[in-house]
Amino acid sequence: MNPGTNQPTDDPTRLFARHPRSFEANRFVYPVVSRRSGGVSVGVNLNPDKVCNFDCIYCQVDRVSTSETRFVGTEQLLAELDAMLSLVTSGELFAHPRFRDTPQALRRLNDIAFSGDGEPTTYRDFDRIVAACADVKRRHGLDGVRMILITNASMFHRPVVRRGLAVLDENQGEIWAKLEAGSEEYYKLVERTTIPFRQILDNIAEAARVRPLVIQALFMRIDGAPPSQAECEAFCDRLSEITTAGGKLRLVQIYTVARPPAERSVTPLSNAEVDALVALVQHRTGLPARGYYGSLDV
Repeated sequence: MNPGTNQPTDDPTRLFARHPRSFEANRFVYPVVSRRSGGVSVGVNLNPDKVCNFDCIYCQVDRVSTSETRFVGTEQLLAELDAMLSLVTSGELFAHPRFRDTPQALRRLNDIAFSGDGEPTTYRDFDRIVAACADVKRRHGLDGVRMILITNASMFHRPVVRRGLAVLDENQGEIWAKLEAGSEEYYKLVERTTIPFRQILDNIAEAARVRPLVIQALFMRIDGAPPSQAECEAFCDRLSEITTAGGKLRLVQIYTVARPPAERSVTPLSNAEVDALVALVQHRTGLPARGYYGSLDV
């Protein structure tokens, strides 16, 4: 709200500036107004210990401080999800101070998203928790609501993850797979992981041969410099390799930093730079691409 008035703020970016993975007393389930979903996304955090197999330079998760919650309590998670779905679908969520300024067009339940403070597919009972969440969604009569997995694609080769992906396929599921580099060098710079770039590429290609994927690609300025033209073109080449191998890509999301990142050297691309990368992807690959900005006026 604008100070001293009852009028909504005219700065919609405020809704997207922070995505806290907590809500009231909840430990595992949290609501956010998502710029990419275009509505309310109910997040399911399968990594409350904040352990991740990537250490991305742009990540906003504070991995220095220790989380009070170290393990997923399945019964509590499902109870929180049940209550949250009721809160959103009834409209009661929008009486909460954090959400009362949500524009009418965004006051809808868009999806249930497996995301959180780490890589969700590292959860050991991934297939079972996805199935249990799908059951909760079904009990609420929300068959049309999507279940989205936001993932770095590092664990797709594991049987428990493949089973979980199949459950998603049966329940309005979408996989949003991270691919943010064209070269091994840039991949290591941004993701800071020991997992080979080739493993990520192979996993995405194999999963995309089974069902269409959404690619999520965050690009940024590092020490003031955007990704080079050669890197952007190599990124397009990796996308083309996936489709040439029979993979189906529904959409390429090109976005940039919108919340405080882990490293001070990381800053957002301008809107024009995001638009240019979207145009490059469309031109070189023929794939649908959409841009999401760090601000409205940069």
